[in-house]
Amino acid sequence: MAPLRGMLLLMANPILQYLRELTALHKAGNATEHSFRPAFQALVESYDKCVAATNEPKRIACGAPDFIVARGDETLGYIECKDLGASLDEIEKSEQMTRYLDGIDNLILTNYLEFRYYLNGEMEMQVFLARLPEKGRLKPLLGAEGHLRQLFEVFFAAKAAGIADPMALAARLARVAQVIRDAIMVAFDQEDADGSLHIILEGFRQTLLHDITREQFADMYAQTVCYGMFSARVNVPNSQADQFSRRSAAIDLPATNPFLREVFEYIAGTRLNNSVVWAVDLLADILRRCDMAAVLRDFGKADRREDPVVHFYESFLAAYDPALRESRGVYYTPEPVVSYIVRSVDAILKSDFGCAAGLADNTTVGGAAETHRVQILDPATGTGTFLYETVRHIYETLAPNRGAWAGERGYVATHLLPRLHGFELMMAPYAVAHLKLGWLLKDTGYTFPHNERLRIYLTNTLDEAGLVETAAFPFADHIAREANAARNIKTDAPIMVVLGNPPYSGHSANNNAWSKALINDPLPWQGGAHGYFTCDDKPLGERNPKWLNDDYVKFIRFGQYRIERTGYGVLAFITNHGYLDNPTFRGMRQSLMQTFDEIYLIDLHGNVKKRETAPDGSKDENVFDIQQGVSISIFVRKENVKARKTAKVFHTEIHGPRQSKYDWLNKFDVRNTPWKHIKPQQPFYLFKPLKFESYAEYQQGWNICAVMPVNSVGIVTARDNLAIQFTKEAMWDTVRDFSVLPPEEAREKYNLGKDARDWKVSLAQDNVNSSGPTKDNIYPILYRPFDQRFTYYTQ
Repeated sequence: MAPLRGMLLLMANPILQYLRELTALHKAGNATEHSFRPAFQALVESYDKCVAATNEPKRIACGAPDFIVARGDETLGYIECKDLGASLDEIEKSEQMTRYLDGIDNLILTNYLEFRYYLNGEMEMQVFLARLPEKGRLKPLLGAEGHLRQLFEVFFAAKAAGIADPMALAARLARVAQVIRDAIMVAFDQEDADGSLHIILEGFRQTLLHDITREQFADMYAQTVCYGMFSARVNVPNSQADQFSRRSAAIDLPATNPFLREVFEYIAGTRLNNSVVWAVDLLADILRRCDMAAVLRDFGKADRREDPVVHFYESFLAAYDPALRESRGVYYTPEPVVSYIVRSVDAILKSDFGCAAGLADNTTVGGAAETHRVQILDPATGTGTFLYETVRHIYETLAPNRGAWAGERGYVATHLLPRLHGFELMMAPYAVAHLKLGWLLKDTGYTFPHNERLRIYLTNTLDEAGLVETAAFPFADHIAREANAARNIKTDAPIMVVLGNPPYSGHSANNNAWSKALINDPLPWQGGAHGYFTCDDKPLGERNPKWLNDDYVKFIRFGQYRIERTGYGVLAFITNHGYLDNPTFRGMRQSLMQTFDEIYLIDLHGNVKKRETAPDGSKDENVFDIQQGVSISIFVRKENVKARKTAKVFHTEIHGPRQSKYDWLNKFDVRNTPWKHIKPQQPFYLFKPLKFESYAEYQQGWNICAVMPVNSVGIVTARDNLAIQFTKEAMWDTVRDFSVLPPEEAREKYNLGKDARDWKVSLAQDNVNSSGPTKDNIYPILYRPFDQRFTYYTQ
């Protein structure tokens, strides 16, 4: 009877059964962390018959905690198990646990004997069930059984507080995005070549991002899922939030973005790689519980001259990957800059083109093939800041007639959406732009019908607008249809206004044949402006004209191409200010003067690299958080000009603190700016004022190229953080560190930016390692005049 009584006692007491199994496994001497999982699973499920604790090795390999605990379809929380008796104090400090505590609301950490329960990243309960004995069996500590039952009851019943603050939500989503990104990386390596992640990556490579790496793919994937899910949740009222899930997100996505709705089945829906499901479900759970109404109300509290969605996105990026924005050369334009450009374009349309309503003009041209006259394009849309401000400006312009704004045949449907266009290459900002403009239009009273969309397209502005055929990869068809929808706008639509903030980075991400021909060759029609590599009908003859290949230069050329193709219009950008006076850009300046009738230039300075100061010696600040100085450029090509002459060029400049520059930009527009008329002349056609009284004397001097006919720009690393150091010792330490780091860690640590065609992090590491590395390759380099430093130079 005694053995039977003992067996019945064990069956009635799951903890005793659990400890007995742990004792047996421990005594066997060959148990691993995984050996204890079946017994632990049985213990967890014994506390609630409706609860299932699932342990899937593939998901664990992709970064998931050891157990996902669910009741039916509802995920309750996660449990991370460590080896029997392991120190949880040490484990709690690990990178893995930091990631879990940042991203997971409801979590248990255990070594099978000690249990720590965390809610919203904070430890709420701690229970020691038993001590690991040197001999004998495990026995529960006094009172531990009741405490452990209470811990699991709290864990099963926990409802983490829903987030109601937009910045807190942005930071939380960013941490989950990191988890998704890491899971994607591991899952990609584990799946076959015909797996879903490989199919999606190949689709992007074939159609849009030909050189995208798997690391960049995982990053893009994670951000897109986050912003797609966020956009979907915005469309679901709090009263129906309980129904929101990963599976429903594709249906809940706004109709303004049909492409994202199509691809969401692949990246977050039924076709999602099973090993990543847990991480996306975690994201859906956070969004389901957040108080979206409060989040959106807080957006509405922002100064109406601010863009709350951009602040949200920047908060997201700051928590997700602070180096990401700089490495991509993408910066979100301050509102005063955007406002100045939009108001100035509006004023020019009124004064120079007879458009009484400016940007709100709804007149049509073209006879039988009637189309709107004022067609607007942002070719580097990013998060949609310029289009957002354009819509807001038009809405304010039409204030007296807002009754005709919404509705099936109202102004938005008939006269706004058909002429508002945007191109964006990266998925995450593309999704944000759709969210932002859709939300703005909804806020003004417009509801999108099922078959209407925003004309913001996922496409590469600087790639040829040929028909994309992608039958080989089903996922690629979705991208191809999106790119093909942008073809007519890119080449043929009568675009009258091109505006925006193009990316700029010394290493162009667009080195395809079409973009090279765009800046090298004359524009492809009779009398088209010459390319940027010639000046006064002669080749530039520059030994290293690499800065002419900067993406911002190509975007200016694209804008010039579109306006000249239409025959008239306005191009308005904020860009790097280097092209204003760099001798290498003289052909570009002359070409622009051939195309346009009037050119307005505001040098905003702020160049940290040149140590710029205000004329009075005080500090000069950039309007962005970057080192490169910037300028606003507005180019006007008037209509029906029979004998076009060289453009009139107007210049002004602003020095001083950032806020004073913002105040100035908010006060002025192109029509009341205090301009100085300048006359660019041979040989450099400088877009800056010259003191002409001394110019003739200057020209009589010796040309340095005649004095020193053999010359070179020298070594331009474009990666000085890595390649240039003050001492030999610092250079050697950098070489040794760089040679052993994983490529993505090296990229972030040394701020190396995106890989280019001729330079990749992994190839640079291979080169360093194949060279030794050896101190013999460390050489002094004249970094700047009288400034000797050291570099690592391989043959």
